[in-house]
Amino acid sequence: MTEPPKKITDDPYGAAILIRRLVTEQGMAYWRRYLAAFALMAVSAAATATSAYLLGEVINQAYVDRNVRGIFMLSTVVLAIFVAKGAATYGHSVILSQISNAILANNQRRLFAKLMSESIGYFSQRHSSEFLARLTAGATSVTQVLSLLINAVGRDLLSLIALVTVMVMQDPYMSLFGALVAPPAMIVLRKLVKRIKGLAHSQFHGTADIMETMQESLQGIRTVKAFTLEQTMRERIDASITAVEQTNNKMARVSNRASPLMETLGGFAIAGGLMYGGYRVVAMGATPGQFFSFLTAFLLAYEPAKRLARLNIELNSSLIGARKLLEIVDSPASEPDDSDKPALQLTDARVELRDVTFAYRPDEPVLKRMSFIAEPGRMTALVGPSGGGKSTVLALLLRLYEVTDGDILIDGQSISGVSRTSLRRQMSYVGQDVYLFRATIRENIAFGRPGATEDEIVAAAKAACAHDFITGFPLGYDTPVGEHGTQLSGGQRQRIAVARALIKDAPIILLDEATAALDSESEKQVQEAIEHLCRNRTTIVIAHRLHTIMHADAILVVENGEIVERGRHDDLLRSGGRYASFFRLQHRETAPLTLAPLSASA
Repeated sequence: MTEPPKKITDDPYGAAILIRRLVTEQGMAYWRRYLAAFALMAVSAAATATSAYLLGEVINQAYVDRNVRGIFMLSTVVLAIFVAKGAATYGHSVILSQISNAILANNQRRLFAKLMSESIGYFSQRHSSEFLARLTAGATSVTQVLSLLINAVGRDLLSLIALVTVMVMQDPYMSLFGALVAPPAMIVLRKLVKRIKGLAHSQFHGTADIMETMQESLQGIRTVKAFTLEQTMRERIDASITAVEQTNNKMARVSNRASPLMETLGGFAIAGGLMYGGYRVVAMGATPGQFFSFLTAFLLAYEPAKRLARLNIELNSSLIGARKLLEIVDSPASEPDDSDKPALQLTDARVELRDVTFAYRPDEPVLKRMSFIAEPGRMTALVGPSGGGKSTVLALLLRLYEVTDGDILIDGQSISGVSRTSLRRQMSYVGQDVYLFRATIRENIAFGRPGATEDEIVAAAKAACAHDFITGFPLGYDTPVGEHGTQLSGGQRQRIAVARALIKDAPIILLDEATAALDSESEKQVQEAIEHLCRNRTTIVIAHRLHTIMHADAILVVENGEIVERGRHDDLLRSGGRYASFFRLQHRETAPLTLAPLSASA
């Protein structure tokens, strides 16, 4: 049984559908400004056609009538026409540029807003360079498509119509020579479009690969240098660049294959027009002005006609980027807006996990019916081997992922039933890998609570034991931290992160191995800062260094997604189970221990 023929509407990102969407959804918002641009384009087209028509009159006045006054008057009119054309061209070019800039900015905002509505899982499946490519190339392609359409209709088509009108007025029979160019040109160009689409896809993905290698090499420059991977990274990016170069060369060859045909056909048409027009002047008594006017109009019409003939190729090339942008914008958000849900109302900040099961991939559970309660104002510590599911607990509390089964409650309210924004505002998070934005120290601390005063920022820094080293910098709180905070040491970054968490003043604190990567001196300073942060707050802390949580109110040993032991430090040591073996192992490795543990009030 044969399949029914595909309809043009079967592909939601087909050329026709995409063009209609871009025009109706984005172009129509600026229809008044487009109308003004069209009017100016019409003036420019009329000026071009009028100048071609008047050239014939000038020739007749000079060589037939020998009228100097007529030549002077026509020359003045031509000057006025070109001044008007210049002003009109300037006007519509500025208007179209402003529209393009507005559409570009709007699409960049739309894409970024869409990315901010996606879950952590969405990003874990893709490389960030892909989004950068879609943000730049995709948003730019939308403006290119609309500009191509507007210029094709407003500039090229109007100019072509006006010039063809002059040609027909001067000699309708000779105008047929120009029409002979169109059919063979359309046949060739139609065959090139499919080839262009495939090359444009390869071009986009190749560019994304270059950005990926560049980004990874620069962000991991310490690792690249330490492992002498410079040549390896050069080879990787060289392979991507070579692939894109080859694709661009193929694109250049394919997209320009029409040029020799167009030029040849145009040559035949011009040669035929010259022969026929010259014959009419010599043998049939036609005026030379009529012949020159026709020839000028024909030559002026050749460029807009050629651009219109290539329009399909250029549109399909640009539509690839527009498609890549809209694929992201159109996809349903993996973390949809839930601002209509009630806000989390805290009384005691009591956190409870009730039979929570979670899996990143089907049939591979990371947490298995986990249950525990983090009591208000107390510290609950999660310890155990790596990969047991401890960090996943914090991610679920922040609703970076949704539980597969079971429930998480805060003061009796299921966190899935409240808005994410209200939930996350009640929590402060400090992780092992601190992320600082490329800004000043002041700005990074203030990200914890936008609008914080200078006094509040300084107070948070002092409580985080960061004020002294901050004021030791020549620029103080205005010191730039560099990309990812690379201009600060690990301990300094951690204390800035603690200050950012302190200024947020959230009742629930989440700490994910906040001192694991620090030396002993830095760890002592960060631990002192964390004491201030956790005081009288519900705290859930993940720790590998067990001496940092010896005075926690509850210690939970997590293995393979389950809690295998729970209790206080002394009780767990006396029981001689998994915690005791972990502690004895670390105590032998690090003895004598001299660092002060967190106080019981923490």
